[in-house]
Amino acid sequence: MKKVLFPLVLILMLVISACSNNSSEKKDSAKKEEPKTFTYESETGPVEVPSNPKRVILLSGFTGNVLSLGVNVVGVDVWSKNNPTFTEEMKDIAEVSDENLEKIIELNPDLIIGLSNIKNLDKLKEIAPTVTYTWGKLDYLSQHVEIGKLLNKEKEAQAWVDDFKARSEKAGEEIRAKIGEDATVTVFEAYDKQLYVFGNNWARGTEILYQAMNLKMPEKVKEMALKDGYYAVSAEVLPEYAGDYVIISKYAGADIAFQKTNTYKNIPAVKNNHVYEMEGNGASFSDPVTLDKQLEFFKKSFLGE
Repeated sequence: MKKVLFPLVLILMLVISACSNNSSEKKDSAKKEEPKTFTYESETGPVEVPSNPKRVILLSGFTGNVLSLGVNVVGVDVWSKNNPTFTEEMKDIAEVSDENLEKIIELNPDLIIGLSNIKNLDKLKEIAPTVTYTWGKLDYLSQHVEIGKLLNKEKEAQAWVDDFKARSEKAGEEIRAKIGEDATVTVFEAYDKQLYVFGNNWARGTEILYQAMNLKMPEKVKEMALKDGYYAVSAEVLPEYAGDYVIISKYAGADIAFQKTNTYKNIPAVKNNHVYEMEGNGASFSDPVTLDKQLEFFKKSFLGE
């Protein structure tokens, strides 16, 4: 009986081994057969793009979106290159523009991303697959998911969005509990010799404050800045726009003489030490890297965390 069982066991082991090998071969084959490209449905039509882009050029921001998804970047616009938020990441990345085609060719990109108003679009398409987006067509979170689709990383992009929404909504609840449900917040910016006030979707943390955190905007800001996203103001009328709390996005070299005037000093938010300043350079971005940084800034400013 033992003599009969032994060959049967041996045969079964050989069959299992063969099936296992066959399964491994199929997996390896599937990996090898993974498509190198796929068709991305852009706002201007279908574009054949790499499934795993390795040399991306960004001509109009979106830098933090791509970096946060772990995709290699070889060239960026001047604003991204000089953005202090990305100082470490930009060390070995070239500065490019839509007018310097030779530099772009030299970098040998496999994907180019920009806004719909970039120059030389037809020539760029000849260099590499080029996808453009219209500024403001998508909200800031949907834009990240859309870039995730383009980079074949939609799941990762959506996971960040879900996590960010949860974190920012929680922070908003804590802030409103501290400052009051009716407290208002204004976002100003000092750039060069000009002052601006912003609506709820013009970066500088406005999406976080007004959309995610559900903080309130002064009526005058709603009236003048909500529709277009921003509005230029003079130093003399700042009190009309200032909320109970004020965020100032301040660029290096900006004219800040307004902060020395009695008009500014007598604003209640200023008197109550409810003014929080952040660096202007880089604040105009609304990507995951920037948004995470701004969220921490607001939590620390309002809650002392």
